[in-house]
Amino acid sequence: MATKEAIQKAYIDYVLTEGEQPKSVYVFAKKQKMSEEDFYKVFGSFEAVEQSIWTGLATKTIAEIKGQEVWAQYSAREKALSFFYSFFELLKSHRSFAAWSMKKIHKGFTTPMAFEGLKAEFEDMSIGILQEGIESGELTDRKFFADRYKDALWVQFVFVLNFWINDASAGFEKTDEAIEKGINVTFDLFQRSPIDNLLEYGKFLAKNGGIKEKMGF
Repeated sequence: MATKEAIQKAYIDYVLTEGEQPKSVYVFAKKQKMSEEDFYKVFGSFEAVEQSIWTGLATKTIAEIKGQEVWAQYSAREKALSFFYSFFELLKSHRSFAAWSMKKIHKGFTTPMAFEGLKAEFEDMSIGILQEGIESGELTDRKFFADRYKDALWVQFVFVLNFWINDASAGFEKTDEAIEKGINVTFDLFQRSPIDNLLEYGKFLAKNGGIKEKMGF
C-alpha cells in the first residue's frame, strides 16, 4: 500500500519532471504502480498532497528547533529567528519544488490552499513564543494590537519566502540578511517604545484633566 511519504516523493518527482500536475489521479497512480483507491486512502486530491508537503516542512522544522537543549533559554526573538533560519535551511533541499509550487499561486490577500497547513503550524508556534515574550516582559502587551503580532510575523514569513525564491546570492546569504533585519525590525515594534510612553502620558493627562483647575492654572 502506498504511504504518505511515497506519494509525496512521487508527486514532487512528477511535477518537476513534467512541469505540471498529473492529468488525473488515474494517470499518476498507474505511473506509480498503485491503484486510485490506494491514493485516495491517503489524499483526497493533488492539492492536498502539495499542502501536506509544505506543512511537513514546518512541522519538521518546529520539531527540530524545539528539540535543541538551548531552545528553552532563547528569548521570543531568538526563537523566531531560529525557526526562520532553520526552515529556509531545510527548504534549500526542496527549492525546485518550492519554486514550482509558488509560481502557480495567485497573489492576493487570501492564504493559498497549499499554505493553509503551513500557516496553521506557523501561527500555533508564533502564538506560543509571543505569549512567552509578553509574560516575560520582553514584548509589550498592547490592547487590541498584541493579538495581531502573529499576523505581522506571518507577513514577514511570506515576504522572506518570496525574497528567497528570487535570491541568486551564494548560499542565499541575502536571504539570511533579510531574515535578520526583518525579524529584528518586527520584534522592535513588538517591544516597548517611546510611543507607548507617550500614549500612557496622554491617558494620564486625560484622566487627570482636572488637576490644572485645582492648581489654579
